[in-house]
Amino acid sequence: MIVSSRLHRLFLTGLALLLLSAGSLAQFANFVTRKGDRLYDGEKQVRFISVNTPNLHYLEDYLPFEATAPWRLPDEFEIRDALKTVGQLGGKVTRIYVPSVRREDDAPGVIRHVEGPGQFNEEAFRTLDKALQIANELGVRIIMPFVDNWRWWGGPREYAAFRGKPPEAFWTDPEIIADLKATIKYVINRRNTYTGVTYREDRAVFAWETGNELGAPYSWTKEIASYVKSLDTNHLLVDGTTVRTISEEALADSNIDIVTTHHYHNPAASLRSIVQNQALVRGRKPYVVGEYGIIPLQDLRALTDTIINQGLAGGMVWSLRFHNRDGGFYHHYEYGKAEAYRWPGFVNGDAYDERMALGFLRDRAFRIDGELPPRLPVPDPPVLLPIADPAHLSWQGSTGAESYRVERREEGDPDWQAVATGVDESRAECRPLFDDESAVPGKRYSYQVKAVNESGTSGPSNVVGPVDVNARVLVDEMEDFSRIFQKDGELRLLTFEDLRRAKEDRSRLAGPDGSYVMYKLPGEVSGVRIEWLSPGTDAGVELFVSGDLMQFQEVQAGRQLFHFQNNDYGFYDAVVSSTDALPAGTLYVKVVLRGSVQIGRVEVTYGGIGKK
Repeated sequence: MIVSSRLHRLFLTGLALLLLSAGSLAQFANFVTRKGDRLYDGEKQVRFISVNTPNLHYLEDYLPFEATAPWRLPDEFEIRDALKTVGQLGGKVTRIYVPSVRREDDAPGVIRHVEGPGQFNEEAFRTLDKALQIANELGVRIIMPFVDNWRWWGGPREYAAFRGKPPEAFWTDPEIIADLKATIKYVINRRNTYTGVTYREDRAVFAWETGNELGAPYSWTKEIASYVKSLDTNHLLVDGTTVRTISEEALADSNIDIVTTHHYHNPAASLRSIVQNQALVRGRKPYVVGEYGIIPLQDLRALTDTIINQGLAGGMVWSLRFHNRDGGFYHHYEYGKAEAYRWPGFVNGDAYDERMALGFLRDRAFRIDGELPPRLPVPDPPVLLPIADPAHLSWQGSTGAESYRVERREEGDPDWQAVATGVDESRAECRPLFDDESAVPGKRYSYQVKAVNESGTSGPSNVVGPVDVNARVLVDEMEDFSRIFQKDGELRLLTFEDLRRAKEDRSRLAGPDGSYVMYKLPGEVSGVRIEWLSPGTDAGVELFVSGDLMQFQEVQAGRQLFHFQNNDYGFYDAVVSSTDALPAGTLYVKVVLRGSVQIGRVEVTYGGIGKK
């Protein structure tokens, strides 16, 4: 009987794995192949306009106010949202970033894919497994580079450091090359823990790429390309060397299937380079512009249309950031420019034409196949997250949603009432999305949320509640001065200034030493919380309160510091100053700026149960 039960369980497990594998591969009947300078899916030619999704399998933009490291692994919701976005944009393929590599200066607890020579982190690779499973399900293929030229995620410097050798040894040292080959072999031969399919057999892999923006000599490229093909003849291989002009060596190498260039900064020079390279490779190998963008809309149009009209196999814009599982989106701003789009685009992205650029790219993604873009689907219902109090509502957003409708129902009332419409989830980085300041202390409410876009309104989210209302909270995100009763000094509202160093906070308050803002509350104040950034050692805030606007008393607030141990971007220290020990009868709160401080958010709790 025991043997029979074991056999039965084994049979069911095997059958489930077989069904999962078959289902996950249902979108793709073929591997992508090439004939001359064209790519094919079976007998159908493949051309594409799409986006890079660097964070699909590994996040570098996890920046809640309390963060001390920007890294974490995405979950299924985030991966699914990213790939659904690529699909809604008309993309057939997306390009991700590399497997991350352990750095000598990594903070404790940071997860990397490659921990050392031949040492791999299973949790990190299971996330990549999940990305491939969902890619198969949603019908979006993935281009995957093996190693980065730069040190952000770890690359030549880190592989060399494992062996105590200088970074330049990465390109020639047999021991270090063998270490990279061990990573390549592990990736190609890995068996997906969700589908049971090895990566080399997975049709969701569009192509491998030798690396990202590599400064590699051809001898290295030749050796790595030959090694990749010795392990996997199913998939195409992209030469990831950084070049302005495609090399004859790459065109002559039978192990290299696709050539690529990246283009930034000078659109006119990029256009000339693309046209010249296409003339060089025409009839020989497919040519893909692997990265381009971070340019004005008219230049984005010119480059995209050139890619299409010159007959290139495809182009991928840099880059996409997707929904955050804790609410809102991930953001990425660097080198004084936005390096990431959020679908379908938002008003606070108009400075870099986010909405128009994404609409244009979606149009061209379909027109490259001679098709018109279909109407966007109505958003799926969002997922409302647990609610501590009505001042801190957040939800997991819906792919393609432009805004949200927040509804509540008082306990004992069968009807839902709209609390707010047109709520923009893109406004703040890693912060609550909505404050229901109209909630009445002493009552209990349940909440639900609906997503809205041009095609319609989703069904309701899950219901959370009833939620006890113990007080009201005034929340000031420093987007304008509308919440402020009185102010003094040459105050400035910061948006894109120092944005990356400010943890992507697009609404901050700064001003000269001694300037201040004051809040007037309609009920007795019981608590104050101030989130501020410290660009210099002189930065700080002082808190004063009053009951009559005549006499102010200084209140000592507790401080909690959040410091990045290792800091590529120069992230500012983040500080929370807070107190709930306030004099009775407090109605006015004055926050005084000291030094170079930047204030990101103020919360004032007032009108609590038992308070006037």
